Amino acid sequence: MHARYVKPLVFAACLIPLAWLILLALTNQLGANPIEKFTRGLGDWALRLLLITLCVTPLRKLMGWNGLIKLRRMLGLFAFFYVCLHFLSYLVLDQFFAWDEIVKDIIKRPFITVGFIGFVLLIPLAITSTNNMVKRLGGERWRQLHRLVYLIGITGVLHYFWMVKADLRQPLWYAVALTLLLGYRLWLNVASRDTRRSGRVASGAALSS
Repeated sequence: MHARYVKPLVFAACLIPLAWLILLALTNQLGANPIEKFTRGLGDWALRLLLITLCVTPLRKLMGWNGLIKLRRMLGLFAFFYVCLHFLSYLVLDQFFAWDEIVKDIIKRPFITVGFIGFVLLIPLAITSTNNMVKRLGGERWRQLHRLVYLIGITGVLHYFWMVKADLRQPLWYAVALTLLLGYRLWLNVASRDTRRSGRVASGAALSS
């Protein structure tokens, strides 16, 4: 498939979960607690899209799919979009803008606390996602800032883990996926550091000979 068709297809695919949830809501198919089901559905897809975004680098490195890098920003922004909808659903449908109760929830309920922290940390990443912001910050500072995505992934998994009271299978799968993705990045960093160190040693040996 031609590369120019991939982005529109991925864009449309990212909107399908939202369309499906809205359809279920309009046709009264969200079960006994539709607000909770709708809000959780948005949160599920926010976490899935975040993990999919984190998959881009491993797939590019391991499979040679360099074209995926062009999708990473869009996938990350869709993850942020679903997080915003998830939080907005909680504010409007669940709490009806009862700010006192919302503040109490954020302070007293750990899963909401950690979820709110993840949401706040995502905001600067979304704001600085443009090419212009990369230039303004400089490549190295921009990369350091966007490493927050690893912490955000951890907060997302913890938010889900602490929210679920009975069936922990799904949050465990997310935790395993995130552990593998972070482990791969740690291995890349260690390997890169070793390569640079070996290069400096070889260069020093060549100069002294």
